[in-house]
Amino acid sequence: MESKNITLRVNSELYNKYRQLCKKKGLLVSRQVEIMMEEQLKKEEDQV
Repeated sequence: MESKNITLRVNSELYNKYRQLCKKKGLLVSRQVEIMMEEQLKKEEDQV
């Protein structure tokens, strides 16, 4: 699958806390955002 770079504007305190959480769990922030996007799309498809 092709990747796309994006720019997001988020609260810096929220981002820093989330980044630390991901670091502790050995996760990538970008992959977690991608998973959230996939889950939201699936919810929308299920409602149709």
